[in-house]
Amino acid sequence: MKCPCSRGRKVHAMAESAIVLLSGGLDSTTTLAVAKDRGFTPYALSFSYGQRHSVELAAARRVAERQGVERHVVADIDLRVFGGSALTDAGVDVPKGRGEAEMGEGIPATYVPARNTIFLSFALAYAEVVGAADIFTGVTAVDYSGYPDCRPEYLGAFEAMANLATRSAVEGKRRITLHSPLLDLSKAEIIRTGTALGVDYALTSSCYDPDDSGRACGHCDTCLLRLKGFTEAGFPDPITYQGAPA
Repeated sequence: MKCPCSRGRKVHAMAESAIVLLSGGLDSTTTLAVAKDRGFTPYALSFSYGQRHSVELAAARRVAERQGVERHVVADIDLRVFGGSALTDAGVDVPKGRGEAEMGEGIPATYVPARNTIFLSFALAYAEVVGAADIFTGVTAVDYSGYPDCRPEYLGAFEAMANLATRSAVEGKRRITLHSPLLDLSKAEIIRTGTALGVDYALTSSCYDPDDSGRACGHCDTCLLRLKGFTEAGFPDPITYQGAPA
């Protein structure tokens, strides 16, 4: 099933506002650059949700400042009250050293229950307040192979729900469009896209388990996929790792 969400859209003669979900990682940073390149005025939205570390939030702030956004909001919610994920529950280990075949089997321990639904719902509220009809999210084919809330079917369903649940859509003022411009791209293609748009990946953080100084572990799923992507794209990864990455 093809997602009806927009993956490519006209560049506007007059900049329109868009909400961009920004984690500070490689994918969301590239998505922000794509939104700007398409002519949108970006309003960035990040979350302090009780994740294992604050490194990604520091990265999101760096990226938002460097790329230039109209406003950057960090919403404070606490998903630790539910737990159920290696990212929000100290009792659940972050998987490390897994091969790609193993990564593609089942839903990983790093899945945070309903996280994308929660994040997109906040983005929807933010969009209504600033008068935006467009929301950008950086989900990718790599994500939706294991995460249920990254699938094309899910994104299409959320967009349909958004246009039933918002005042602007019901009153006929604005219909919400959910953009997933990286959906069909590999990590290497994402890196090439961002590099062509001038993204500084040294500002980003992808690791699920960095040390206190922010150095990536080099062994969790996101580190391994990131390193593979940079190798295939033909660029060195500019961030710092703890020792020699896997």
